[in-house]
Amino acid sequence: MLSKVFSSAVLGIDAYRVEVEVDITPGLPTYTTVGLPEASVKESKERVKSAIGNSGYRFPDDRITVNLAPAAIKKEGTGFDLPIALGILAATGIIPQEVISQYLILGELSLDGRVKPVRGSLPMALAAREAGYKAIMVPFENSREASVVTAIDVLPVKTLSQVVAFLTGFSRIAPEKPDISNLFEKDGRFAVDYAEVMGQEHVKRALEIAAAGGHNLLMIGPPGSGKTMLAKRLPTILPPFIFEEAIETTKIFSVVGLLGKEQALITRRPFRSPHHTISDAGLIGGGHIPRPGEVSLAHNGVLFLDELPEFKKHVLEVLRQPLEDLKVTISRASTTLTYPASFMLVAAMNPCPCGYFSDPKHACRCTYQQIHRYRSKISGPLLDRIDIHVEVPAVPYKDLMTESTAEPSADIGRRVAAARNIQAKRFSRAKIYCNAQMSSRHMKTHCKIDDASRGLLESAIDKLGLSARAFNRVLKIARTIADLEAEQTIQVDHISEAIQYRNLDRGSQFK
Repeated sequence: MLSKVFSSAVLGIDAYRVEVEVDITPGLPTYTTVGLPEASVKESKERVKSAIGNSGYRFPDDRITVNLAPAAIKKEGTGFDLPIALGILAATGIIPQEVISQYLILGELSLDGRVKPVRGSLPMALAAREAGYKAIMVPFENSREASVVTAIDVLPVKTLSQVVAFLTGFSRIAPEKPDISNLFEKDGRFAVDYAEVMGQEHVKRALEIAAAGGHNLLMIGPPGSGKTMLAKRLPTILPPFIFEEAIETTKIFSVVGLLGKEQALITRRPFRSPHHTISDAGLIGGGHIPRPGEVSLAHNGVLFLDELPEFKKHVLEVLRQPLEDLKVTISRASTTLTYPASFMLVAAMNPCPCGYFSDPKHACRCTYQQIHRYRSKISGPLLDRIDIHVEVPAVPYKDLMTESTAEPSADIGRRVAAARNIQAKRFSRAKIYCNAQMSSRHMKTHCKIDDASRGLLESAIDKLGLSARAFNRVLKIARTIADLEAEQTIQVDHISEAIQYRNLDRGSQFK
């Protein structure tokens, strides 16, 4: 007898529907799985057999063929265990086929029949809603995550016998209903604040501009000057997540399996800080079966690279595509996947190997060759893609011992949010969200400057040797500065301040 159960799998960060067909015919007892199954899918035979037997049902001693369609796509993971078990029970007449066809089902089975969590339940719930299913059945541990998808019932299940009882009409399962607004309110408070940072007002100003326009930023300064401390507080001034952004980011964490058991939604902008020993596959994504990397996990948030020159040069160079395209494309022999990677790059570095070049209170022990070799690890094309360069000097004693309180993150965040609201209205008809994402076409419309500003820019290009890309970055930064001041047009003082944030370009003292 033939049965059909609908399940789902993830390709990239999006899910697609999988038809689990089970055919049982008389013959010698065999069990065959077809449809390009990976090793974890092939191993489902033993889990399914034990789960069915230990749940009180008879596993058929016949010829069993399981087909996972579409057969042209490789299937991986353990989420097909429950659909396969239900397909076998439907093929033997225990479960009505017309009932099971109304649901999209996923879950891993333990040997005693318990349903265990799987990765990617959020994108699968989205796929189920788009396909028009009555409901989706997910493991209990995944129910909070999947239930943030509206307009579809999410049924949390714990055991195989519970699912069978529900499908045969002997019991009911209450849908999971989360309070979305409460999720955002609960995660709205931060443990750190810019009020704790004494001094470095010009660096805070640069970080405020970066947050307001979504600009990339590089901090250069001696050890202990507060670069890491400043960077870790950047999320406290970023604009809050809107629901669509939260869903998009949560999908990535769901696919990778980084959502906590009680976590339904990523409600804070991610802050990722990988160690400098990371590989290019770990940073960008990849592997035999491609997985998202750190740049995708930082989507809609911040990627912080501390001690930037300590990263391998070829690892830093692979950042160039996502910084420009806001996405990562990974090609393999069997498939090509694209992951979103719209993030703010914030990097920190010392000016030299010992860290004290140009520090008036410490003598630098590095030779010119050592300094040049150290800084040359950051290529010109990569530096060009970083909008703001700011020097972070050591904090003076008087700033450390001051009793006055620095400006809190909440006040800075309000200015950032106001600037982002201006940009949201400006780009309401475009598929961009901030000034840093403007193309040349947008810049011609929104970055017009007067003759005085043109003269200042021309002089800066001649003296600093700015590239065409750096020229565009200056205009984008100036547009953001104007937005922070609620100015409709870019003024010459906005251009002047923006130029100050490009003083480490190739062709200047960064050589």
